Amino acid sequence: MVSMNLPPHLSIKDHHLMMSGLDLVNLADTYGTPLYVTDEERIRSNFHGYVSALSGFYQKIRVLYAAKANGNLSILKILAGEGAGADVFSSGELNLALLAGMKPRYLLFNGSSKTRADHLLAIEKGVRISLDSTDELEQLNRVAGESGKVVEVSFRVNPAINVPTHPKIATGLATSKFGIPAHEITAAYAKALSCENVNPVGIHCHIGSQILDVAPFAKEAEVMMALVEELHGMGVQFSFVDLGGGLGVAYEHYGSPAPSFLSYAQAVMPVCLSTFKRLGISPEIWIEPGRSMVCDSTVLLTRVNSVKQAHKKFVNIDAGFNTLIRPAMYDAYQEVVVANRADEQPYGKVTVTGPICESGDILAHDRDLPDVKPGDLIAVLDAGAYGYAMASQYNGRGRPAEILVKGNRAELMRRAETMDDLMSAFITPSWLQ
Repeated sequence: MVSMNLPPHLSIKDHHLMMSGLDLVNLADTYGTPLYVTDEERIRSNFHGYVSALSGFYQKIRVLYAAKANGNLSILKILAGEGAGADVFSSGELNLALLAGMKPRYLLFNGSSKTRADHLLAIEKGVRISLDSTDELEQLNRVAGESGKVVEVSFRVNPAINVPTHPKIATGLATSKFGIPAHEITAAYAKALSCENVNPVGIHCHIGSQILDVAPFAKEAEVMMALVEELHGMGVQFSFVDLGGGLGVAYEHYGSPAPSFLSYAQAVMPVCLSTFKRLGISPEIWIEPGRSMVCDSTVLLTRVNSVKQAHKKFVNIDAGFNTLIRPAMYDAYQEVVVANRADEQPYGKVTVTGPICESGDILAHDRDLPDVKPGDLIAVLDAGAYGYAMASQYNGRGRPAEILVKGNRAELMRRAETMDDLMSAFITPSWLQ
């Protein structure tokens, strides 16, 4: 049998799945399930992997973590301590990034549908804004004028690049809702240059998520550098060029690895640097990794409630798509391990299902696992990105606790929600009292 390729911070000891020096079975017994467990050092290692790969080509590199992937304040603090900024998509993410200690000049407020309140907050905090349309440009110029401020901005480019990923997370397609078509960008910048309260200092692009081929990133860099050259000739003085994120991870641990950070750097950096050299400019290069920064740092621990033999064998666990929605939303693959019998040989195929009242509440289809029994502990690997961040209270179920691990230490970084949390926002209209 082919053995599973575990990431370096996971191992098996005395039949149990371990994270760093800690027994995940013991953590589940202590804190209950479902439970997200994150390894701090793995996040730091991924951050340094990106910086090392890119700075080998060029020193003016800035990593802006895509806060949407996992917005836990402790994770933002870890990355702030390393010098990271953040790609933020809401006023909430912006405030969390600042609270974590990230510098306003290393934040970029992205998004296709910002409110006046979003613009006012970014202006107040001195955060740069990625504009998604000329309509937004006009609105921001007006709001900034009312505030007596000049706002530094970029425009988001839609490069019309097809990428090998799920269509719901392909954001650089010609049909995407995001960005301005590349052939319309020069007109947008010309309009921005004429505005009194907006100063275009950057350019921004993001082509999608979970991309396992570096060729689309090289194509994106080519599109961006052609625009940089044209815009430089118009008088735009670039402080930064933001290539976005999107590098994927290998969710299947029995196959080929994902492209390395170095492979990504080798694909995009020569394209950028040749243009910079020709133009005599040296803006910072920004990237926005999210999934590849935090995904493999985290496992979701979930207890087996029951096992049922029907037309197939179902293993019913206490985490459903309210806890981890990726399998239901994207038909995404997540590796599962019986954490308390992690080195046992498979007994047969089972389908791992959650407790939610919908037939689509399946976390893993037809997996070869040991003879699973009620009370066993299932570990869902690679749950650090778009796991808790997309969790809900559907079916009246509170969201789970999150634990941070550092070496042989483990502490809560978010407690589990209680019934009081579920009830706290309700207000009963007077006629129902």
